[in-house]
Amino acid sequence: MRLHYYPETDSLYIEFSEKAGADAREVAPGVVLDFDAEGRLVGIDIDQASRVVDLSRLEANTLPVQSIPRAQL
Repeated sequence: MRLHYYPETDSLYIEFSEKAGADAREVAPGVVLDFDAEGRLVGIDIDQASRVVDLSRLEANTLPVQSIPRAQL
């Protein structure tokens, strides 16, 4: 899973799979779910993310993470 934040548009994309999206459905204003060709969820796009979620912190509990790559700042 990857989080992509785009400050120029204030959008957050949560990527669950590297598969290409084949279908998109808006489930709430500014919240779009992307699905692959088999109907599996591949990502969530949130427009105006700073108004919808708290972007000041990221917290994870009990995830089976093998490694966390260091992001380039």
